[in-house]
Order: sequence, then C-alpha cells, then structure tokens
Amino acid sequence: MAKVAPIDPPPVSRLIPPAIVLQDMEEGPEEVSRGARVAPNAGPGVLFNVNNSNNNEDEEEKKKKKKEKREQKEKKAKEKQEKKERKERKQREKEEKEKEKEKEKEKEKEAVPKEITVIDPAGNTYYYWLFIITMPVMYNWTFIIARACFEELQTDYLVTWFILDLLCDLVYIADMVFRTRTGYLEQGLLVKDEQKLRERYINSFQFKLDLVSMIPTDLLYVVFGLKFPEIRLNKLFRFNRMLEFFQRTETRTNYPNALRISNLVMYIVIIIHWNACLYYSFSKAIGGFETQLWLCAAAPASSNLCPAFAGFGSDRFVYPNPADPEFGRLVRKYAYSMYWSTLTLTTIGETPPPVENSEYFFVVTDFLVGVLIFATIVGNVGSMITNMNAARASFQARIDAIKQYMSFRKVTQDLEKRVIKWFDFLWTNKKAVDEREVLKYLPDKLRAEIAINVHLDTLKKVRIFADCEAGLLVELVLKLQPQVYSPGDYICKKGDIGREMYIIKEGKLAVVADDGIKQFVVLSDGSYFGEISILAIKGSKAGNRRTANIRSIGYSDLFCLSKDDLMEALTEYPDAKAMLEEKGRQILMKDGLLDLEVAAQGPDPKEIEEKVDRMTSTLDILQTRYARLLAEHDAFHSKVKHRVTRLERKLPPLPRADQPGDAPPGDAPPPPTPETQPTKEEEEEKK
Repeated sequence: MAKVAPIDPPPVSRLIPPAIVLQDMEEGPEEVSRGARVAPNAGPGVLFNVNNSNNNEDEEEKKKKKKEKREQKEKKAKEKQEKKERKERKQREKEEKEKEKEKEKEKEKEAVPKEITVIDPAGNTYYYWLFIITMPVMYNWTFIIARACFEELQTDYLVTWFILDLLCDLVYIADMVFRTRTGYLEQGLLVKDEQKLRERYINSFQFKLDLVSMIPTDLLYVVFGLKFPEIRLNKLFRFNRMLEFFQRTETRTNYPNALRISNLVMYIVIIIHWNACLYYSFSKAIGGFETQLWLCAAAPASSNLCPAFAGFGSDRFVYPNPADPEFGRLVRKYAYSMYWSTLTLTTIGETPPPVENSEYFFVVTDFLVGVLIFATIVGNVGSMITNMNAARASFQARIDAIKQYMSFRKVTQDLEKRVIKWFDFLWTNKKAVDEREVLKYLPDKLRAEIAINVHLDTLKKVRIFADCEAGLLVELVLKLQPQVYSPGDYICKKGDIGREMYIIKEGKLAVVADDGIKQFVVLSDGSYFGEISILAIKGSKAGNRRTANIRSIGYSDLFCLSKDDLMEALTEYPDAKAMLEEKGRQILMKDGLLDLEVAAQGPDPKEIEEKVDRMTSTLDILQTRYARLLAEHDAFHSKVKHRVTRLERKLPPLPRADQPGDAPPGDAPPPPTPETQPTKEEEEEKK
C-alpha cells in the first residue's frame, strides 16, 4: 500500500472514528475508483472506506457463488423430486388404469346375461302347461259360485273342497314361476336372460292380476266361518290363461269351426250356471219382506221355516219351499235353478211373473243379459255356419254358373253329365281347391318348401330333369299346375302342337290307336310324356307335334308344365338348358327321330327371329319406361324452377359490388313492375 503523508489533525477535543457508508458498498468498483480520482486529497477515513468496500465486494461475490451453488443444488434436488413424483404419478396412473380395467372386466362379467333354460311360447310344452292351468281356472269359475249359493254343497264336502283349493293354489304359484321362465322374441331371437324375463313379467299387467289372484283370502275363514267360500272369488282373475289355451287350440286344430261352436256353448253354459246360482241365492234373500215376517210370526217355535226358509216359497217367483221333500234335495235345487235360468236368458219359455219390486229389477236385468246372449248366439253360430260352408258355397256357385251357361248354349246332355260328374269328383276327392290361391298368402320361401315337399319327388322321375340343379327344380316345381281328367278324355292327340308336358300323379292313361279303342301301352303313376316337344330340339323329325293319342282310362290327376314356364325358368340357367337339349338329342337319336344333317346346320332362322322379336319387345318396354321417366323429370324440373322463382321474388335485392354501403338517393331501385310486385299471398307469407 502507498504511504500516506501525515496530516495535522484538526483542532478538536476528541477523535472521530472513520464512518463507513453502506450506500457506497453497493456501488461498483468503477464508481469507487472514480470517487478516489475525484478526491485524491481525501483523508484517511475515505481510503479506509474504499478498502472495506472492496472486501465487502469479495464477500458478496463469495456469498453469491454460494447462493448460486445452493440454488443449483436445490434445483437439482427439486428436479430429482419432480422426477420421483412423476414416476410415482405414472405408477399410480398405471395402477389406477389396471384397477379400472379389472373393474370393467368384473362389470362385464356381471353384465353378461345369465342364460337359463326357457320355454318357447310356440312349443308344445307351453301349450300343455296352458291345458294344466286351464283346469283349476275352470274349477274356480264353476264351483266357487255354486258353493257360495248352495250351502249344502259347501258343508257336505268341506274336506274335498279344501284339498282341491290347495291344489289349485299350488298350480297358480307354479304358473307364476312358469311365466318367469317363458321366453319371448326380441329382434327375432328367443330371449333367455333370466333378469329380462323376470323384469318383463313383473312390469306386465298380468303380474298384477296374478298377485291379486294369489292373495291368501282363505285366512278370512277364521273371521267369517267355513260357510263363505265366496272369499275365494279373487281366484277368478286367471281367466285369461283359459282364453289363451282356447285361442292356441283353435290355431292348432284342423277343425276350428267345431272348436268355436263348442267354446260358445261352454261360455253360454257358464253364464246360465252363474245366473242359476244367483237366482237360488236371491230367492232366499229377495222374497217379500212382509211375507217373511208373517211366516216367521205364524210358524211355531219348533219349526225350521224361520229364518232358514223365510224367502223360499214366499211367492210364485222365488224357489219353492225346500221343506217340501220334492224340492229339498240338492240336485233338484240346482236343476230347477238351471231350468229357470235357461228359460230366462234364452227368452224361449214362460217363467212365473215377479211379485216384489226387487224381483222385477232382477228379472229385467236377466232379460237384458238374455237378449245379449241370444244375439251373441245367433250372430256367432250364423258366422260359423257361413265359414264352414264358404268353400262349398263358392264351389256350388261355379257349378251353377256353368250349368246356366250350358243350358243357355244348349250343350248336349251327355257332355253336361260329364261336366257335372267331373265337378262331383273334384268335390268328393277334395281337389276343388286352387293351390295357387291358397298358397299365395305365404312368403316365397315357405311356398317353395311346400311345393318341394309335395311335387319334387314326382318331378325327379322325369329323365331329363334327373341331374338338373336344385334351383332349377325349385323353379319348375312352383310352375307345375295340377289338372284332373275324366274317363275317356283325351290328354293329347296325334298331330297336336306340343306346348306342355305331363307327369302322372294318380290314375292310368292309355296310348291308343286313331280309333280310340285299341290300346298300345298303359301309363300309370310316375309316368310322363311330352318332354321332348317343349324343348323344340333342332333336327327332330316330329318337330313339336304329338306323335301319339293318349286317353284317360278313369279319373286321372296330372301335373302340367308348359313350354313358356320352362323357358322362363331356363333363362337364368343357361348351362341347364344346354344339358337338357343334349339329353333330348340323345333320346331322339336312340329312338331314331333325329335328323343329323338338320341338327348339324347353323342356328335356326326361326329361333333368330324369335330372339329378335323378344329383343324388340324388350326395347319397346325400355323406351316406354324411359319416356315415362323423362316426363316425370320434366315435370319435377318445372316444379323446382317455379319454386326457385318464387323464392327469388321473396328475397330482398342484393347491393351491387360497385356501390357499397348506402346507395345515394339518386340510385334508388326502380319501382316494382306488375311481374315483380309481390302478391297478397306472398306478403302474408312474409308476415
């Protein structure tokens, strides 16, 4: 350090220590050196301050470095901590995802429907169960009201009724379980999910009825006694199961009209039975009140006329007094009540007139019900008889029309007899039904299956169709037409043009000479003829003419396949057509009926002409369709153009590109012309 010259101290009494200014410590070294240069003549206090400031700067730098190191260490620690946290987060996320996946798998496992063995509502098991549940329903509908009205019936067979009631209740419970196992169709498939089946049954209205029918009303026997079986009337709410059984039986049976009549009779008998029971009960309750009091007062104390028989025999309308042995038996009570109920409801007999007002009301109600029943009987029986005779009536109408025509045209009696015999044969052998008319309501697949089941075996017997494709055989089966011929009828004669082939389903045909008497060959079931003529094979010496006379010996049932139907079917099967023609040529060569020179020639001009004619007809059809489509297009185009014009009139005019913003007053749009001026209707539409 440079030596400082001594300076005389100022004349003061005491020394003042050098002051260290903290503000100067914050200044840079340049400022310090500059301050030193500015004041070179400063005293020793100033120099001391400069040295201290330098030391302070070094310390600050060291502190700063330490702070930076600490900060770096802290940053590194933070980064490490963040990395650890990131790893932990990733691990947690992975664990959470794995847990979610496991939960989803568990949910999927739980969501997988638990399939059970269900009962198909269209199967036999369901139908047999309906028969079982119908028995207790019929029992309850018949005997509950009878036991309630005829007290002797309830008290004499009490144990038997309790056993039967218990069995019925068990069957009712089993029916509820059965319903939860009955499947239903959803998107064409039978649902087997147990939960769905249960929910569907619980949410149905039938479940509520079943619950009502299963209320344990038998406990009320403890309150009211054993002589009140009417507490079981809630068991009648299962009647729809009985109706369902009758409906399914009607669908399954081959005699639906007979079943409908029997069901109608059963319903009528049940109504008459209920009315008879109510009549007996009302006879005991609605007898003249004053008469009852008089009987009770006049009867001796030991008599049982009061109060048990107070209403019976009180007047001519009610049931006679059961004290009479003739009317005291249970069978007579029920028979008399049924007789009175039948006469009243059917309105076909006379009954004793009522006396009291309540009896009048009861009879009026019975008469109204009887009128409805009588109208129901007449209407249903009439419609059933009409349906039963519908086929016969239609067939008879055809016979009558033909008879009138033959009478009008004065046909010979022999021919008229043959026609009538032919109709009799059709009706007797149940061949008067038009198969196509009956099967037209079925879809194509079902109709094809029925035709295959009935006719395919017969068609396969024909040699030329033996090896054909299954699709072609199905097409041909649907085109077979049944025909019935009477004895002596000619199916074809020699020289006729062959437009169809025949397959014998039932009966016998004879190949006869020109005189119609001499027989060469007898054809029976499964035989066929005319198959070569419908193929129109080139080079055939017979052409498409018949080469023999074929006559029916008795009544014959044949299948007919026309040439047009065969060619229509072969258009989609060209390979099958070539194969059939080849088989036909082989048959003709075997029989010596094929002209090889003609067959070796080119295509037949007639065939070419036929093809050209077909193409011309097809082209005409296409032109007609094109003209129709073009007319429709023009009409649609004009409509769209008219609509667009109307919309343009409704829209406000768009501003021009060269005149943005508000147009000046001089450029106002011209006034609307009569063509562009909106009409009243358009103004209303705008509003």
